[in-house]
Amino acid sequence: MSQLDDIDRRIGARIRIERESRGWSLTELAERSTVSRAMIHKIERGESSPTATLLGKLSGAFSLSMSTLMARAEMQQGRFLRKGEQPVWVDPQTGYERRHVSPKSDLPLDLVRIELPAGAEVPMPGSAFAFIRQLIWVLEGRLIFVEGDATHSMAAGDCLELGPPTDCVFKNESGEPCTYAVLVLRNA
Repeated sequence: MSQLDDIDRRIGARIRIERESRGWSLTELAERSTVSRAMIHKIERGESSPTATLLGKLSGAFSLSMSTLMARAEMQQGRFLRKGEQPVWVDPQTGYERRHVSPKSDLPLDLVRIELPAGAEVPMPGSAFAFIRQLIWVLEGRLIFVEGDATHSMAAGDCLELGPPTDCVFKNESGEPCTYAVLVLRNA
């Protein structure tokens, strides 16, 4: 089994655990997330790799950030996490690569490294940001971040604190990959 297949299986299992722990049927999760029942079933069984947008919708339905949902699926205990052990997930639709950098801990902080391919665009529903505060720090390249009605054109070194939860779009309109870090502060 490849690392990507394993991560898809763990994400699917985590979504099922979150759904069942709330006593929700597939139909109820589908209604709350606006993701089809059939797609949720495929994801839970590890038969389909969810896109970043779908994960944003599902995590929002659970009142979790996407980062928290992914961390629950990916992470193992320990204060030290080597690069080779950091969970990596790739969006099958856009090639967006998400690397969970920070070790699992009691700190209310997650550090995630994203590589957004040239020309890629990833929309995220506001529900994915409803229970967290975030900073986006561009490490390399250029990022266009659309936050509701506001558009932020960001270059290497720029850092943005996200405002109130709203639908967002991450865009790389350049011909080169864009690498940025997302620092997620979970509400206590």
